[in-house]
Amino acid sequence: MKVAGHMPGSQRHLATYLVDFWLARVAILVIVGLQIGIVNDLTVGPRWFAPCLELALLIPLSIGTAWVQKRARKASTDKQWHSVGDLRRMLRRLAIVLTAVVTLVNSGVLIRLVAAMLSGHAGTGRTLLLDSLNIWATNIVLFALWFWALDHGGPPLKGLAPDPRSDFLFAQQQTTFARTQFPNWSPGFVDYLFLAFTTATAFSPTDTLPLTVRAKLLMMAESAISLATIALVASRAVGLLS
Repeated sequence: MKVAGHMPGSQRHLATYLVDFWLARVAILVIVGLQIGIVNDLTVGPRWFAPCLELALLIPLSIGTAWVQKRARKASTDKQWHSVGDLRRMLRRLAIVLTAVVTLVNSGVLIRLVAAMLSGHAGTGRTLLLDSLNIWATNIVLFALWFWALDHGGPPLKGLAPDPRSDFLFAQQQTTFARTQFPNWSPGFVDYLFLAFTTATAFSPTDTLPLTVRAKLLMMAESAISLATIALVASRAVGLLS
């Protein structure tokens, strides 16, 4: 579903993929559900702290997104488009803060879990396995959000400014044949989710190439967290269960 608006001057179109915005919000809810449902006592702060903080940021972010989209559909003058652009940039900053908070929480849980495991106080094999699944799944969602928020300057800049440089080169953009088959294609949240999933499972890029230093660092960080989760925590859990 795409919302397009006519813009005077050189900026002719505003294109925002509404489904992607709401998929990103749902992704955060999935993380909250995992934290409430299967995380053990090794949390960062009280067990309720991280989910409540995430929801406190997510709720105004979702309301703001719906409000800005409504204003974008009605915008017709340069002043109105400029206001929409400022609001979308503000929402992007809030989204990045939310993603950073959850990333720190997830990394903190992994560090505490590895420390407890090395000291022999990490619980049963079943608990370790559930915790490793929680951290691994959360890691995938988080880095999908990072990739989506940073590539091309993030969704808020689409249609409001000249297209900035890409952080990733997707398969649909790599060959003349692919560009012919997908002439107006641009990556959406599901594409970044797939990229994050393959990075967490293969520990390397598959059909998508990182182009910038920050993209490479992000992929390295995701692979490192995934490797620590699988090689240390999950393997230890399987050993205890067997």
